Amino acid sequence: MKKNIKSLSFVLAGMLMLAGCASKETAGSTKKDSAEKEFKIGISQFAVHPSLDAATNGFKKALADKGIKVKYDEQNAQADMNNTQTIAKNFVGDKVDLIFANATPSATAALNATKEIPIVFTSVTDPVGAGLVKSFDKPGKNITGTTDNHPDATKKTISFITDEVKAKKIGVIYNSGEQNSVVQVKTVKQLAEEKGAKLVEVSVSSSAEVKQAAESLVGRVDAIYIPTDNTVVSALESVISVANSKKIPLFVGELDSMKRGAVAASGFNYFDIGYQSGLMAADILTGKKKPSEIPVELPKTLKLVINKKAAEAQGLKVNDDWKKLGEFYEGN
Repeated sequence: MKKNIKSLSFVLAGMLMLAGCASKETAGSTKKDSAEKEFKIGISQFAVHPSLDAATNGFKKALADKGIKVKYDEQNAQADMNNTQTIAKNFVGDKVDLIFANATPSATAALNATKEIPIVFTSVTDPVGAGLVKSFDKPGKNITGTTDNHPDATKKTISFITDEVKAKKIGVIYNSGEQNSVVQVKTVKQLAEEKGAKLVEVSVSSSAEVKQAAESLVGRVDAIYIPTDNTVVSALESVISVANSKKIPLFVGELDSMKRGAVAASGFNYFDIGYQSGLMAADILTGKKKPSEIPVELPKTLKLVINKKAAEAQGLKVNDDWKKLGEFYEGN
C-alpha cells in the first residue's frame, strides 16, 4: 500500500511539472499573439481639407511609431452629416476595434452609434458642449480625444485684427449646423465687442454658398474671420479670391488655412493633435488604459503666424514690428 502511494506521488508530481510547462508555453503564446495582432480601425473624417488630412496622418504616424499593426477602413463624409451616421453604423456592423473620429460631426455620429467600441476623436472644438464627454478629466465610458480649441488662440487673432489692422467691423462666415462653429462665433463676438468692434455674421449650409456669403460682406466689413468651420474651410479659396480682389484682410482659425492665403492665424499643427490622439489609441488597443482613464488633451503648442504675401495681396502694409507678436510665413 505504501509503495502504491509513493508511486502515485511521483505520477502527480510529474503531471504538475507538465502542467507548469504547458502554462508557460500558453502564456508565451498569448503574449506573442497579442504582439502580432492586426487591429482594425475605422477612420471617419468629416471633410477633405488640409487640417483634417494632417490630423489623420498624425494619428497613423503615432500608431506606426508604437509598432502597432493596423488595417484601416478610411471613410470621408464629404461634409455631409448623413454620411457620418452611415459611416459610423457600418463601422459598428464591421466590429472594428476602434473608431478614429476626425471633427465634431464624425465624433457625434460615432458616439450615437456605439457605447461599446472605443472612440478617439480629434479636431473637436467643444467636446463638452457637443455632448461627447462629461468633462475633460472624466470623458466617458468609451470615448476620449484631443480638442483643437486652445483657449488663447482666438483671442490672439482677434487682438491682432483690432489692434494692428484697426478693424471695427469683422465679418464671419460659418455653418450654423456645425456646433463647433457656433461656439467659436460666440467667442469671437464677445472678444470683438471687448475690443470695441462689431461682428457681422453670415451663415451657410453648404460649401456651394461660401463665395456668395463672402461677396455679401463686401462694403460692410473691414476684415473677415473664418473659424475652424469644416464647410467654409473646404471652400476657402472662394473667400480668398474675394478678399484679394476687394482688398479685405482675411484671418482664419488655424495655420493650414493661413498658408492657403489668409493674413494670419494663431494656432498649432493639426498633425500634432492627430499624433496625440494616436498615442491614446495605442494605449487603448494594447490594454494599457481604457478611454475613460485618458483625459481629453489640448494642443501642446500655440503660435501666431503672419502670411506676408497674403497681407500685401489684401491691401495691408506689413509692419516689421509684427515680429514681436509672432512669426512670418514666407511660403506661397
